[in-house]
Amino acid sequence: MKPGATNSLLDVAGLRVGHHHRVGDGHRTGTTVVLAPAGGMVAGVDVRGAAPGTRETELLDPRNLVERVHAVVLTGGSAFGLSAACGVMSRLADAGVGFPVEGGVVPIVPAAVIYDLGRGGAFRATPDASFGEAAYDAAMADAADPPGQPALDQTTLDQTASDRTDLGRTAPGHVSGSVGAGAGAVAGGLAGGVGTASVMLPCGATVAALAVVNAAGSVLDPRGGRPAGARYGLPGEFDHLRKPRAQEVEAWRPAGVTSLNTTIGVVATDLTLTKAQCGKLAAVAHDGLARAIRPAHTMVDGDTVFAVATCARPTPRGEDRVYGQRTAGDEPSGAEPSGAELHDLLAAGADVFSRAVAHAVLAATGREGAPAYLDVFPSASRTS
Repeated sequence: MKPGATNSLLDVAGLRVGHHHRVGDGHRTGTTVVLAPAGGMVAGVDVRGAAPGTRETELLDPRNLVERVHAVVLTGGSAFGLSAACGVMSRLADAGVGFPVEGGVVPIVPAAVIYDLGRGGAFRATPDASFGEAAYDAAMADAADPPGQPALDQTTLDQTASDRTDLGRTAPGHVSGSVGAGAGAVAGGLAGGVGTASVMLPCGATVAALAVVNAAGSVLDPRGGRPAGARYGLPGEFDHLRKPRAQEVEAWRPAGVTSLNTTIGVVATDLTLTKAQCGKLAAVAHDGLARAIRPAHTMVDGDTVFAVATCARPTPRGEDRVYGQRTAGDEPSGAEPSGAELHDLLAAGADVFSRAVAHAVLAATGREGAPAYLDVFPSASRTS
């Protein structure tokens, strides 16, 4: 298997991603939005952390009415940050996108938050509706200007109020690092952030993930100091890394571990899934989260994963043999995916989320109290 063209959530055709964040003048927080293609997307959710902050998750229960959502919002600001979803909802309504009701439309915008209060200095400097509007606008602009290979000048992400008067910043949807909802994230004492990754399955389907990594647990392999999620990388993906020197691993004593955190994210595919199947994909993505973060799903994390399906490809049919007893060339040649491909989708959903966590850690910008991974383990870079 190989990654998609950008190794990001954007490799699922039709999805759009936008980031908006503010750093300075008391702020270190932001919002990330995932916009659905025309017609919406099927969605499910799985909440494993004991301290979640969410919106509209009950609508994703297969027993409930709404079948399609129009965006998913991931944001900083703890419960205050849920206001960012109102900005996305307003933009969608203005565009005539939403669940049709008498007199207009109601956009369906589930959301989840991380805890990053006070990380820029001001406790109440949190995302509001304007963050959601700006993230939506960034997603729409990015869709009009397709991304090339990720190349973002990190110095533009961390400017202070003394550098400029406009504290708002946006970033393209394919980047990883200290952008959007991950601007104020920390991960086991290291700088956290947004990470994204994708994979193309043998059947031609795409699976991708975007993670906002803000974990109380460690994101490191306890036996060597590499990001734990990197072990699930595709061939060549993390070849720029090696095991750091033992002295660096032994010297690492995280000082910035916080007591309130949360890792949130989205895993997506272009296959046609039901709400129940999306819920299962979200649940399996938590396996990938737990492989990359240890411990996960704690009492002080609100770990939440959404799964979305754009339904551009056919529906997987039922499995007609025991999984594990099929061989290469054993699958039907028609356009309809086999049931085994649903198993492959779920397995890929876990791995791609682990990889997204690793990319978040590796791309994050260090700061006082939350150093970047390569600042702590410089020998892990093969170019050093």
